[in-house]
Amino acid sequence: MPKHHWFISLFACLNLTAIAVGSVSAQALLPYTLDLNSEHLEAQGQELIEDAIQLVRFQQYDLALPYAKLSTQLASENYEGWFVLGSLLSQQENFDEAIIALQRAYNLNPHEAGILLSLGSVYFQKKDYEMAAQKLEAALALNPEAIDGLFDLGNTYFLLKRYSEAIEVYQKSVNIEPQFWPSINNIGLIHYEQGNPQKAIEYWQQATAVDDQATEPNLAIAVAWYSLGQKDQAFALAESALSLDPRYADLEFLRENLWGDRLLADTKILLETPQIQALLEELPIPDPEF
Repeated sequence: MPKHHWFISLFACLNLTAIAVGSVSAQALLPYTLDLNSEHLEAQGQELIEDAIQLVRFQQYDLALPYAKLSTQLASENYEGWFVLGSLLSQQENFDEAIIALQRAYNLNPHEAGILLSLGSVYFQKKDYEMAAQKLEAALALNPEAIDGLFDLGNTYFLLKRYSEAIEVYQKSVNIEPQFWPSINNIGLIHYEQGNPQKAIEYWQQATAVDDQATEPNLAIAVAWYSLGQKDQAFALAESALSLDPRYADLEFLRENLWGDRLLADTKILLETPQIQALLEELPIPDPEF
């Protein structure tokens, strides 16, 4: 379960949560008109950053992007504008330009952990896991209790097959936030790939104890039970889990959520049973954009 967040620490790290959204909607914002005779371009650049943040709050990412770009032209030494720009470019999957912008932000403020967390996120999405690990490790050296950073680093180690390190990092996040079930879930994924389904089930059951409506650990338990011969229990749990979120019947979706080869192979067997096939025919087709 990567649950990867491209705006990993934007508001918290920039301390912009206090920016007032106001009563107007993002769509009501007027196009910014630059006063070329102004002697306060730096202040105007800061205003544009705040406008971009407001648009992001309303999920108007395409509208926010030109504000962020212009802010970096007017206030090129303000790391916040580059940080916002890099995060927006990442959200648009323009990873190379995002890295350039985020690196500029880091050069201006190398003590901001959020920038390194975002850089790690971009490299992760580019599948450059070695660089992702480097950036995330550096971020956590500055902020050791960043839950999202610990989770992302655990995911990165997982994909690098550095399993013991991944478990250690996931466990750190759980020690800080015991209710953070995604890390608990992913420890189970690792144990399953290491050939220990019983241990995996223990962790997945811990995850469902936190959130009994979480589809992923429930389906994983069902798969493990089926592979261990507990077929009636497996069918009942799988049907319940897939009814909550049919996307988990897609093996590619599961792979994106870090399900490994062993678990995917066993999942395929369960999904192809007549009982589960009949269920899937009755379920609505998942929205790929959801």
